[in-house]
Amino acid sequence: MKATVKRTRGGGVRARRLAGKAVQLVTVLLIVSFGTFMLSALLPGDPAVAILGEGQPPEAYAQVRQELGLNDPLLGRYVDWLGSVLRGDFGTSLIPPRSNVTERLLAAFPVSLQLAVMALILALLISIPLAMISAYRAGGVVDRIVSAITFGILSVPSFVAGLLLIAVAVNQFELFPRAHWVRITESLPDNLYHAFLPMVTIALLEIPTFTRLLRSDLVNTLQEDFVLASRAKGMPSWRIMLFDAFRPSSYSIITVVGLSLASLIGSTVIVETLFSLPGMGSLVVKAAGQGDLPIVQGAVLVIAVTYVVINTLVDAAYSIVDPRIRRAQS
Repeated sequence: MKATVKRTRGGGVRARRLAGKAVQLVTVLLIVSFGTFMLSALLPGDPAVAILGEGQPPEAYAQVRQELGLNDPLLGRYVDWLGSVLRGDFGTSLIPPRSNVTERLLAAFPVSLQLAVMALILALLISIPLAMISAYRAGGVVDRIVSAITFGILSVPSFVAGLLLIAVAVNQFELFPRAHWVRITESLPDNLYHAFLPMVTIALLEIPTFTRLLRSDLVNTLQEDFVLASRAKGMPSWRIMLFDAFRPSSYSIITVVGLSLASLIGSTVIVETLFSLPGMGSLVVKAAGQGDLPIVQGAVLVIAVTYVVINTLVDAAYSIVDPRIRRAQS
């Protein structure tokens, strides 16, 4: 009976927590959408001029502003825009030839998402072993070498790394193309081939951070009593590192990886420009330069919503990784 009551209470606590998280997520998304609309609405330029061009009669500009609802109160325009967004309609671009914003976003978002995911996977595949090797003999020769390498990589800006890769792999040895993109739906091998250099360029930004963060946490975890007990039992070092030390040392890197994934989707502007990729970063920059308000609003909102959702998922992942959090929630 007591066990049943305990399980019922635990289920109720978890249900209330999930409901609270859902309310919090919706509230944050509403705030993000309002902020996105307001900031985009304050961009300089007249949408009517962007559509018709300069030198048109004032009556023509006035008619376009009326059709776009630009004469309506700002709050009413936000409500109408949000209602359309919830239906999946982000409007129509202002710059001729005018195109559907939703289609433009659906074409650009997978490019940035793929590059971000692939880059983070590559960064983790390199960072985790490096961090483990460094932490196992902290202060040793290998640790100092890894620290020097990561510091050197960290000091190279992304555009310099991209230009070096282009100079060597594209111009010198002609191993990869520079300005071309093939979607996964067209050909997976060609897609991976063309995505390789941009992926490496982005991963180089994350490897030093991941390595240093995980190495620091592993060094602290290796001093814990449960790790020392495992060593006293004669367990192999690789088993201690993988099964005893890595999991409790991964909380910080889970947060950083989640936030990096969300931020990279919209911050790969330099890489997308260098390699002429049709992603979200280049889409936002081009639209902002042209004063194409609907595309800017839609792209910024998608990036912001992605950031908030991934941050919420990272928060939920803690309860899976750390049993102490699960017990505290039950």
